[in-house]
Amino acid sequence: MLSKKEQQLLDALVPRARQEGVEIVTLEVAGAKKAPTIRVYIDTEDGVSFDELSAAQAWINDLMDEIDPFPGAYMLEVSSPGIDRPLRTLEHFARFAGEQAVVKTVSAVDGRSSFTGMLVGTDGDDVLLDVDGATVRVAHANIKRAHVKGTIDFSS
Repeated sequence: MLSKKEQQLLDALVPRARQEGVEIVTLEVAGAKKAPTIRVYIDTEDGVSFDELSAAQAWINDLMDEIDPFPGAYMLEVSSPGIDRPLRTLEHFARFAGEQAVVKTVSAVDGRSSFTGMLVGTDGDDVLLDVDGATVRVAHANIKRAHVKGTIDFSS
């Protein structure tokens, strides 16, 4: 779940990102309140090159200057989502069905608030996970954080 400020920033960036052919995977504000860091994770259908990161940094920086989200200084970081790709929207959960994922919930589901399992997909507003052979249904609104559990195959 994004904070109110993070959601406002995301909403401001998404229209321009669509024009640029870029997906804003997620956004986070971290660090000190006086000089926070705004991290914007982007992706494209073909992945993210250094040139795409550089171009996105420029237009995101311009938009942030217009919005002026924090009085005083802030740091802007633009990055690819990486191997442990964050999952935010129902579309993300559906797109990465079949992948291992880690899901943390706001409130407990069946006595747990942390799940690692195979993403089955979505059903309405719920995310379905196969955790140790059992299907776990988590309301999308109850998800605090989630990401693909990246794996590296060293055998090739």
